[in-house]
Amino acid sequence: MLTKWILSTSLVLILLKTSAQSDSIARDTSPGLPSLIIPTVLTGYGFAALGWEPLKTFDQHVRETVWLDHTHHTFQLDNYLQYGPAAAVYVLNAAGVKGWHDLGDRTVIYVTANIFLAVPVLSLKKFIKAPRPDGSGDDGFPSGHTATAFAAAEFMRQEFRDRSVWYGVAAYATATGVAYLRVYNDKHWFSEVLTGAGIGILAAKAAYWVFPFISRKILRRPARPVDL
Repeated sequence: MLTKWILSTSLVLILLKTSAQSDSIARDTSPGLPSLIIPTVLTGYGFAALGWEPLKTFDQHVRETVWLDHTHHTFQLDNYLQYGPAAAVYVLNAAGVKGWHDLGDRTVIYVTANIFLAVPVLSLKKFIKAPRPDGSGDDGFPSGHTATAFAAAEFMRQEFRDRSVWYGVAAYATATGVAYLRVYNDKHWFSEVLTGAGIGILAAKAAYWVFPFISRKILRRPARPVDL
């Protein structure tokens, strides 16, 4: 149980650090290299685990600690919790807490982020064909639930980062819970949820970076930030 607690706590700390990562210039939509380091490392870890035996062994150790040594019933909260941070953005907006963008613009950004994550996630699942730890399929790499959750978390962090850092902390804590549940439910290896998290964060960041272009070239109007 101690190892399980250390593992889950470490994952929370790593990913909450991502949520607090500052961009190079406040509200600059251009890519800030420091903000890419952690999601890139998370993504790369999973790819390394596909072929590096020590990381494969660690995946097995995590599964033994979380699943085999403490057999338990699964529950499907992660199927719904993955959308929690994104839903919270709209609930907060309805309650009068304004975010960075108006309703239409933020919806375009969120949809774009999900397109950006779906392409690599679905492609990798199809071509790598990684067996899930519970044997339920060969589409384990990477974790789509985790990618969706972390894209939603970064979406919430960006929208409310001028309000309070705690919105981002809550969003990333929720996403981390989804990642843990995917391992807890024996649906993914540890490395697969890390890669999913990295892809999700990068997808959301990319959506914000390209939104000014989408607004000008496709929507034919400048982006309309909401006054805080």
